[in-house]
Amino acid sequence: MSDKNVERAARLDTATLSDAMDKLRIAGQCLGIKPRDQQFRLAGRAYTVLYGPLDADKPGTVGDFIDKLGPGTVVAIDNGGREDATVWGDILTFLAHKKGLAGTVIDGACRDVHLCLSLGYPLYSRSYSMRTGKDRVQVDAEQVPVNIGDARVNPGDILRGDADGVVCIPATREEDVLAVAEQIDAAEARIRAMLEEGKTITEARALMKYHSLQTPGK
Repeated sequence: MSDKNVERAARLDTATLSDAMDKLRIAGQCLGIKPRDQQFRLAGRAYTVLYGPLDADKPGTVGDFIDKLGPGTVVAIDNGGREDATVWGDILTFLAHKKGLAGTVIDGACRDVHLCLSLGYPLYSRSYSMRTGKDRVQVDAEQVPVNIGDARVNPGDILRGDADGVVCIPATREEDVLAVAEQIDAAEARIRAMLEEGKTITEARALMKYHSLQTPGK
């Protein structure tokens, strides 16, 4: 089934969405989370996974959650920003690509980067390493609120990623965010057209009231 708001988000870049959320005072920027390839793009609704340190007395699972997921899902993994224990590798990348997932976003480290590059599977993370998370971390919970780069991500929120990083659009505010972002996007397109016509950037911005489009409360 199509998801109109995911499609709307996919047509907007993360910078524009970030500006819209600044105007609305929504902290949705997933800071420090970067694409493993600058060409990667993703847009979809979040399936959240919370990792924690291994419970030696009752160890949990690592990646079994992927069996539940369908096409278009974005996996959002909170591993507390850890860079010493990876939570995503080549088998998960292979299966996620095969199932048609929209991408994976990790506050932490991934590994086997070569496969996401060769398959074109959108993978965003804080870092990458070869060191496995096996016997170091485990899944503590699924479909709970998580932290991705200081942004709160709830199950079903829209995640949008491009070359600049990832933003989270809260499901409870997505109509507001998308409407403001589309207004900013249209204004920027008009400004570029004015510059092409020979106007100065000062003139173009003034005519479009550009700064007010990004200022909270205006």
